[in-house]
Amino acid sequence: MKTADTTDVVDDIGYGLQFAGWYDRLFPSDDSVDVEVERLVSLHPDPGSGTVEFGVGNGRLALPLSRRVGPVVGVDSSAEMLDVLRANLRPDTPVEAVHADIRTYTAARTVGLVYCVCATLSMLLTPEDQRQAVRRAADLLAPGGRLVVETHNKSAIVDLHEGRRRATFFTPYPTAGTGLQSHSVLEPEDSLWHLSHIWYEADGSTRVGTEVSRLTGADELDAYARAAGLWPESRLGDWDPEADTHDELSPLTICTYVKPSRPASAA
Repeated sequence: MKTADTTDVVDDIGYGLQFAGWYDRLFPSDDSVDVEVERLVSLHPDPGSGTVEFGVGNGRLALPLSRRVGPVVGVDSSAEMLDVLRANLRPDTPVEAVHADIRTYTAARTVGLVYCVCATLSMLLTPEDQRQAVRRAADLLAPGGRLVVETHNKSAIVDLHEGRRRATFFTPYPTAGTGLQSHSVLEPEDSLWHLSHIWYEADGSTRVGTEVSRLTGADELDAYARAAGLWPESRLGDWDPEADTHDELSPLTICTYVKPSRPASAA
């Protein structure tokens, strides 16, 4: 697959500069990865046609997925995260790391599956930027191909704050003495969600990182997809196939879209 020119300057928000060294502590390669990979495999209409991940990061999903579906092109704006991915490549994990902007990435051939998970789309802070990324994904899909987008469930995040603009949460992790403290601020007028994290290691050391995302509702995602020529297919609230329903309390919004085999006007 011909990919974007990696010599071009890529607009990067600096996420990898903050998190690359400890991203695997926040998102470990545990049983949840197996569940997500299984679902992505089941959603892939034709593994032989190719796969692209928008926001591949350290390859947490792309690496194990490539063992199941073959080569995966992983696109990310963070050179630091891609360095971690490349360090984890093995002969049986055919992932191509591409330093590019998901709003502008293009390729010479189309694929069967494009997926954009872990709220990557929400890291784009305007509707136009989000719409542009969905358009890029749609252009990469072959007829009959599928786009999968996972992001935060906007209503669940708002409900978590219980009417407050600011809130602080602590999430203990399985390893004794570790956990994540998150200081959260909602900007409802812009749907922006500011998070400042403190990660605690068992030895007493800490890491600090901040991120800003734009909370995006499923209806808004559907509108982006329709504008890009995709058909909304399903809404899920969890990767677990036994918990398919999506409602206001679902922690995630997982939407799937299909590129029609022929133009809608010809149907």
